[in-house]
Amino acid sequence: MTRRAYLYFILTFLLGVVVGGSVVLYYGWHSGHWHRRPDSQRIVRHMTRELKLTPPQVEQLSKIMEESFKKTAEQRDQVEPQFKAIREETSNRIRQILTPEQLTKFNEMVRRFEERRSKQGPPPS
Repeated sequence: MTRRAYLYFILTFLLGVVVGGSVVLYYGWHSGHWHRRPDSQRIVRHMTRELKLTPPQVEQLSKIMEESFKKTAEQRDQVEPQFKAIREETSNRIRQILTPEQLTKFNEMVRRFEERRSKQGPPPS
């Protein structure tokens, strides 16, 4: 192959990477998966636009969504200790099968995981 053919091949590959990456970023951002947590007022605004809700409907929907988010948070608070206990039990069982060197690395992995969990806050409602 000539240099020109190699150049076209490389440019085509790079263009594919750029276009593919752009599509993934666009989808992730606009679908809401990468940048925002559920927000009852954002949902109300979206439904108001899409469904052309009247002011009384908006007021009722706001109340419904706030109550739903509150119930979800209460439920999460009730079950979170159970999930934490399961995670701790699992980690302790794993620790029992590890060598001292592996245990050190595992404890660091768990520490990083817990750090990320605390920074991210509660899971989406």
